[in-house]
Amino acid sequence: MVDQETLKAVKKALDERPKRNFVETVELAINLKDVDLAVPSNRIDEEVQLPHGRGKAVRVGVFASGELAVRSKAVADLVIPPEEIEKIATDKRRAKQLAAQTDFFLSEAPLMPTIGRRLGVVLGPRGKMPKPIAPSADPKPIIETMRTTVRVRSRDKRTFHAAVGSTSMSPEQLAENVDAVLKRLSTRLARGRLNIHSVYVKTTMGKAERLL
Repeated sequence: MVDQETLKAVKKALDERPKRNFVETVELAINLKDVDLAVPSNRIDEEVQLPHGRGKAVRVGVFASGELAVRSKAVADLVIPPEEIEKIATDKRRAKQLAAQTDFFLSEAPLMPTIGRRLGVVLGPRGKMPKPIAPSADPKPIIETMRTTVRVRSRDKRTFHAAVGSTSMSPEQLAENVDAVLKRLSTRLARGRLNIHSVYVKTTMGKAERLL
């Protein structure tokens, strides 16, 4: 069931946004309190599957060889063979573009140490390190889940943002996505919602509407 206060805030944010000729992202601005984010274990780093997806294309890349590469080509946006890893690593611009243009990565498990050594400096700080997958696994269900997932990261900042959809989605869908993120966040924080100072919902170009 949609929380009516969430729905009210989402509708207001959508109604009051300037009209644009492109689909805007809808995001939350979350402000924490009484959390020592200097301690790495207190930082938020969660992947939340949104009930209605993100309302936009989510790009998934796979580092793989052999049969896994063949299976991945049918479902991933990009398949990177092992021999390309070194080439990407030695071209900083290409490595940064890859990280910027791809939302999630999977990697054949045996390639993880190489990726960590050669691409970790680019992928790690951006929260883009691959999830390992067995060479014999079916990547399709994992990738399908990734396409409806958002990563919520605070790093060491008390104020951070999380995408919850786009303006192409209905207010009800967006509200349910918002509630899914806040529910996960509450379970992650030591004191639940008492550790949340405020939450705002806004579109890319629109005014922030306070939710909490």
